[in-house]
This record gives sequence, structure tokens and C-alpha cells, in this order.
Amino acid sequence: MADSANFELRTYTANEGKLDALLTRFRDHTLAIFASHQMESVGYWIQSEIPNTLLYVLRHSGDPKENWAAMQADPIWISAKAASEVDGPLVARVDSIFMTPTDFSAIS
Repeated sequence: MADSANFELRTYTANEGKLDALLTRFRDHTLAIFASHQMESVGYWIQSEIPNTLLYVLRHSGDPKENWAAMQADPIWISAKAASEVDGPLVARVDSIFMTPTDFSAIS
């Protein structure tokens, strides 16, 4: 098993009617903020069978817990999140799974 990278699969369940606003926040703000905190965006998907669900994979350089703590304390993130949630929270639930690629994975 390769252990050179930390991958994270995140699933966001958006509040009713908030998925488009969540996608806009990712597109306009979150991706750049991730990059500034050692989090590389690998890919983003909308789940076909379950509405209001965004899935994405990050590759962490460094410690994922430290990356998340730094990102969540970033004034740019705090401002973008607050502006996007003027009409209420966008996300009802977040699930996270950390993964290590196998030696035969196409990504490492």
C-alpha cells in the first residue's frame, strides 16, 4: 500500500434548494482556498440517485487535520462562507473518509 499521499472522500448533503449555491461557493471560492492550504482538488461529482448530494476527493499534502484547521481559520474562507449563507446554511451533513491508494491504483 502506498502511503505517500492522504486522500479524502467527502460527501456533502445540501439543505433543500441549496445545492446550486453550494456549487457556486466551491467554484468561486473553496477550490482556491483549498489549494492555499495544501489540499488538491482531485474531482467533484453530483450523486445521481440522491438529490442535493456533492461528492469530492481531495489529496492532502501534510497532515489533513492541520490542513482543515488552517482552512477553517482562514479569513477569506470565513468571509466566503458567511456571504454564501446569508439566507441560511448550505450544508445539512458532511461525511468524510480518508483513503490510501493501493499499489495498483491509477492515482498515487
